[in-house]
Amino acid sequence: MHRRDLLLSSLLAPGVAARAGAQTAGGVPDRPITIVVPFPPGALSDIMTRALGQRLGQELGQTIVIDNRPGAGTSVASAYVLQSRPDGTTLLMGSNSLATNPTALPQLPPRDPERELAPIGLAYMSAFLLVVRDDFPARDLAGFIAYAKAHPGQVNFASSGVGAVNHLALELLNRSAGIALEHIPFRGGAPALIELRAGRVAAFLATPADVASQLRDGSLRALATTTAQRLDQLPDVPAIAELLPGYEAVYWQALFAPAATPEPVVRRLAEALQAVKADAEFRASLAARGVSLLPGGPQELRDYLRRETAIWGRVIREANITLE
Repeated sequence: MHRRDLLLSSLLAPGVAARAGAQTAGGVPDRPITIVVPFPPGALSDIMTRALGQRLGQELGQTIVIDNRPGAGTSVASAYVLQSRPDGTTLLMGSNSLATNPTALPQLPPRDPERELAPIGLAYMSAFLLVVRDDFPARDLAGFIAYAKAHPGQVNFASSGVGAVNHLALELLNRSAGIALEHIPFRGGAPALIELRAGRVAAFLATPADVASQLRDGSLRALATTTAQRLDQLPDVPAIAELLPGYEAVYWQALFAPAATPEPVVRRLAEALQAVKADAEFRASLAARGVSLLPGGPQELRDYLRRETAIWGRVIREANITLE
């Protein structure tokens, strides 16, 4: 069994499938609901969406279909949802790109996510860990920042690509700490980790699941987490915010519908999503992997997206990041 299948099977309730053909309240059409994912199968967003979708299908009494449509800075998926019938049967699992693209890629849809999409609710977020090789001179975040200041332009960091969340998070660290780490982008997290383990880059922001084995065997060290507080499963790893108050940078996803979707349909979907997120067993299964379900319905998601857009728009402009 592949790693993706093992992870997914551990998140789904055994022996339970989403039901098709049941009537639902709130005017949601009695047809399968498609959740469009802007990333390929096997990615974290795909795995989490499938787990969430399975539970959402049970709550609604309808079949949930996951449709992977990666490409063009997530705009392929967004464009498909924007052009779909606004009846609640085609939804978008949106992510940080909805907050970054308006500044970095303003030509791509949606140009104005707040106007073109109807927020249903926040789904989940994943932390990043600032990791270095065990032989890196600094043993903690304060030492890392001091080392970077003492060696300007000589400490590099890897990212999953220009404009990726971990790239922007490290640019935010540059500005918050007054350092100038050299950015080296890769095509995804896997090659970045290979270069880190080989000693050709100094640091990387990785999800806890991606570096769990290296942290256990001691080849990598986690200096800090990007969440506002420490992670329950890594209580000895401080949050960057403990040294740099106000710092927070996470990978998040949230559920959206086309803007013209009727309010009763959005409300019913939001209620179902909230019920899924209230499941303690489901929350625990995600927390063990550094993933947390995020509270909040339509209004909270609207506010969150607005705040994220302002924060990352400023980082993109100040760092002069361009995505072509």
